[in-house]
Amino acid sequence: MQTINRFLYGPTPEERVRAWQGKLRSESRQLDREMRQLEAATAKARTTVKQLAAKGDVKSARILAREVVRSNKQKDRLSVSKARLGSIGTQLQQQLAMVKVTGSLQKSTEIMKLSNSLVKLPQISQAMREMSMEMTKAGIMEEMLEDTLQMDEDEEIEEEADAEVDKVLFDLTNGKLGLAGSAGTELPTPQDQLEDDEAERVMEEARKQLNGLLSG
Repeated sequence: MQTINRFLYGPTPEERVRAWQGKLRSESRQLDREMRQLEAATAKARTTVKQLAAKGDVKSARILAREVVRSNKQKDRLSVSKARLGSIGTQLQQQLAMVKVTGSLQKSTEIMKLSNSLVKLPQISQAMREMSMEMTKAGIMEEMLEDTLQMDEDEEIEEEADAEVDKVLFDLTNGKLGLAGSAGTELPTPQDQLEDDEAERVMEEARKQLNGLLSG
């Protein structure tokens, strides 16, 4: 009889919630992996910034310091998103308790608000869109508006304030670069052309690695 009901009416409310909770845990693990990869790439970039600064290559150090700032903001964003996934899981657990009383899933503005914010994160956007559509059909959410589904461009990440980049340089170089210097200032240390080429190669490698993670 249960098999027939599932064929006619689909999964039960309890089964739907359990499936969503499983997807949420899976997406949370993905964000954990992203944060670990980003942390490793950022650590490498920080070391490279220090090396470039020691050689007097302020221009390259500054370019890479900007990527470090972007990376820090992205890690914060991923951490907040993971917390929101956990909040949806908590809300769904409360839904399970309500199902035992009412026999059906209830509309939740909190789940809708959290889901709307999470579809903007590229790493989990597709999964959250699919889950949101399923929850809409189940009556938990109303249909999301198009403007909430559009990706927001974070201009603050792309165009960092010089003061924030200066602070990163200052911290990473123990005060040798950053707060005391201007954007175009070069230290007077003479550079051999081969050293310049090697510094440029190392800086570009670290920058590409971070960019690959940040654009993922």
